[in-house]
Amino acid sequence: MSDLSAAATAAVETPRVKHLGTVPYVPTLAQMREFTAQRDAQTRDELWLLEHPPVYTVGIAGKAEHLPRTDNGIPVERIDRGGQITYHGPGQLVLYLLLDLRRRGLSVRPLVRRMEQAVVRLLAGYGIEAQGRDDAPGVYVGAAKIAALGLRVRNGCCYHGLALNVDVDLAPFLAINPCGYPGMAVTRLHDLGITESREQIGDRLVCSMMETLQ
Repeated sequence: MSDLSAAATAAVETPRVKHLGTVPYVPTLAQMREFTAQRDAQTRDELWLLEHPPVYTVGIAGKAEHLPRTDNGIPVERIDRGGQITYHGPGQLVLYLLLDLRRRGLSVRPLVRRMEQAVVRLLAGYGIEAQGRDDAPGVYVGAAKIAALGLRVRNGCCYHGLALNVDVDLAPFLAINPCGYPGMAVTRLHDLGITESREQIGDRLVCSMMETLQ
């Protein structure tokens, strides 16, 4: 392969990172779907780092018994990722992965493991021991979930991604069965003594994900 061809391949395979700030959920989902529908074999992968205003999202297998038990004014959106219900809100960093899995030689399960590894590596940098679980995808500190995962694949390309609790209000989780597990404990970096800004943590998260995807 020529140096020019190698450089072109590297450019395609290295995701473009977009920092979107706080953006509403439904239009962002529409943008992910549009990006995925219009991409071709040469489209560069992207990582979108952002936060959402308060919203519950329910995956395609979502069951009624996991939905909010009280009306707390937070909208509920039924969407096309896997999994059950989770909460997004300010103080939670969301990293969406818009990747060509065929080009990367990945399937869903290995990608989920890499997403978990990226968060575990990030937390290890703060001296926090964390792990994934085969029976309940996500990242846990002890028995408490600190990051949720969910993906959708169309034509060999994925979207959606992961959500990491930094200093998000945890009260909305009490109204649901997080990810379909009654009584599941949820934690956040703030309660684990991490005082870095969301911007700093977000940069670390992106770097860890980029390293894991290589």
